[in-house]
Amino acid sequence: MNLQPTTLAELQEIVQQTKSTLLPYGGGSKPALSAPPEHTQQLNMRSLSGIIEYEPTEYTFTAYAGTPVQEIAVELAQHGQYLPFDPLLTAKGATLGGVVATNTAGAGRYRYGGVRDFILGVRFVDGNGRLVRSGGKVVKNSAGFDLPKFFVGSLGRYGVLAEISFKVFPQPQAYTTLRFNFATLDSALAAIHRLATTPFEMDALDLEPMPNDQFDCIIRLGGLPQALPARVKRLTDFLRAETAVQNTIQLQDENEVTYWQVQNSFDWIPSEANLVKIPITSKHIPVLENTLFEAKRRYTVGANIAWFADVDTARLDRVLNSLDLVGLQLWGTGQPYLGKRKGLPLAQRVKKALDPHNSFLEA
Repeated sequence: MNLQPTTLAELQEIVQQTKSTLLPYGGGSKPALSAPPEHTQQLNMRSLSGIIEYEPTEYTFTAYAGTPVQEIAVELAQHGQYLPFDPLLTAKGATLGGVVATNTAGAGRYRYGGVRDFILGVRFVDGNGRLVRSGGKVVKNSAGFDLPKFFVGSLGRYGVLAEISFKVFPQPQAYTTLRFNFATLDSALAAIHRLATTPFEMDALDLEPMPNDQFDCIIRLGGLPQALPARVKRLTDFLRAETAVQNTIQLQDENEVTYWQVQNSFDWIPSEANLVKIPITSKHIPVLENTLFEAKRRYTVGANIAWFADVDTARLDRVLNSLDLVGLQLWGTGQPYLGKRKGLPLAQRVKKALDPHNSFLEA
């Protein structure tokens, strides 16, 4: 049987008739999560693609799960709209279903929230091959268990996402990015904590290790082009007065766009390297820096998400266990999860309800 459905009916038939365990995948932009374990078959969702419905005046759209996010971004941009959470790996072929299943939001999550804050509804095929709808296509819709949000980060373990509805926002007309340099990690973290208590509207707030044990705070501002210079001045004056910032570099126009494209695609790490996403708080960063300083790394979303690349996964697993943290491996080999997982009892109960015959991988 061809495991590449082109219709919802074909998808249902595959789930009903395939005896081995299925692993859905889309663009292959996160190979560690789409590589099938033993006795598992890949379910190629790329042919179930396209925008089903888009209402620019309602700021909502519905698309098939196999739709490339880049294709959606182009359509939204024609109406001055976008997905504010900045889906990652769009240039590498990430699909809408893959973004939901792996919960891969980018820099915009700092200001606007993540995938869960924008997903409205889903249609999915459960382990019995039934087509199930949950949520809706409008913003004001809620009843019962919120399955659409549950599917965010589900890794294809509970069902196959077929259609997904999202809300969108107007896209800022212009952006600028500021790099504030600090001599030490402590001074950089102090600046991030100070910024968190201010009314500055920052589209991104990242922390990047630099040579000589220095750190850069990277701040992105978006909005009306005529308002950005005054906002830059207020922010710069504030940090100079309230923190130990050493110097500032401003990125604009093509340089600014290129910088964020590199971050979105993870082009700052070798293509053959592994890549691990770790939800953290800023208190974990000193320990991570002291124990894993040789790895390529970056801290995003106000220093609440760590990205480690080209790292010894066995060592990282031990460190995460000691910190009671969990990591998700997007690139590399081996198990997708590192460290200490939480919430398994709930996940297993939902798994039993949606996939009683284990048509998909274990929760």
